[in-house]
Amino acid sequence: MGMLDGKIAIITGATSGIGARTAELFVEEGARVLFTGRRKLEGEAIAKRLGANASFIQADATREADWERLIRHVLDRHGKLDALFNNAGGPAPTGGIEGIPVDGFDQAMALLVRSVMLGMKHAAPIMKKQRAGAIINNGSIAAHLAGYSSSMIYSAAKAAVVQLTRCVAMELGESGVRVNSVSPGAIATGILAKALGMQDATKADALADKIKVAYAGMQPIPRAGVPDDIAQCVCWLASDRASFVNGEDIVVDGGVIGGRMFTPQQEGLQKAKAMLGIGE
Repeated sequence: MGMLDGKIAIITGATSGIGARTAELFVEEGARVLFTGRRKLEGEAIAKRLGANASFIQADATREADWERLIRHVLDRHGKLDALFNNAGGPAPTGGIEGIPVDGFDQAMALLVRSVMLGMKHAAPIMKKQRAGAIINNGSIAAHLAGYSSSMIYSAAKAAVVQLTRCVAMELGESGVRVNSVSPGAIATGILAKALGMQDATKADALADKIKVAYAGMQPIPRAGVPDDIAQCVCWLASDRASFVNGEDIVVDGGVIGGRMFTPQQEGLQKAKAMLGIGE
């Protein structure tokens, strides 16, 4: 038996990276998945590969009309909604606060925060009526500490997602609906290349292997994170195995924000001793 047997799920932003792997894993674990994204060709190709238990709808997660269309489709086809993974996202304006463009700020907040709010808004009535369901929002370690994103706006937006998750969890938990978030660390996807200015999303996604090498030494566990690391956590949170987990943000980062890495810290201590003339 799969962890998600018989469950109906929506996953946004699933035409690449974390979203695509999560859609794949949900199907492997027995769920029927409706996944969305802006890129039609990529989405249709993934749906074909995943088979009859996955379907793609081109949609913009920042648009309420698209959410209304998605929810109608799910109810008409399946009559229920068991899990929602609000994963849609992307880069935000970089640079110092004095140079942040207002339109770029607004677009980033729409993509990173409004999309999550809309997903929860439209899933909530169904799940409350069922008195069951799981919502998982994609956060970031950048929500917890400054300097862990190329963009301070991205960090602020993800902090809003984590707090909004907690607030909605307190409300929907009373109806048996769980709301949690997952905060990825350095995950090898195309988002870094996009954040640094690459406009072609397909080319950016193709750089994941190079990014994996760059990220390998960033955390105590000596490898980069990969989309499956996040997908596995999301899958567990969506399952009945996490039935008493609510209002939590689970950090999946190989330990990067846990503190200073041991070996560099010890090397620094040795240099300090040498500078001060202290022997062994």
